Amino acid sequence: MPHNKLLYANEAVVPEDLIEYVVDKQSFLIFAEALRQDREESDAIESKNPSSPFNSAALGWNNGSIESFLEAAIAWADDTNFGELRLKGVSQWRLFAEFLLAGKQYE
Repeated sequence: MPHNKLLYANEAVVPEDLIEYVVDKQSFLIFAEALRQDREESDAIESKNPSSPFNSAALGWNNGSIESFLEAAIAWADDTNFGELRLKGVSQWRLFAEFLLAGKQYE
């Protein structure tokens, strides 16, 4: 999906579906906004129906505080050398988007 169409989408876009389209500043900001909305939706779901403390929160959020989010992102960057094998040749914008997505999911 071209990133310019995402600006006008009426429905929520899952950050995991956008990651491959991050190539520049505009597409990165669209991804970041989708990630923010994803977290906001997770919080709303959790406030109505909390997940077990032994599982991920709603929408796959493993790291609920800014400290744990950054710790996970940094651990991913250290463990994968910033995704060196899987992400060779992608833009710096995509690498940073991957770093943020790792903050959501990486344990």
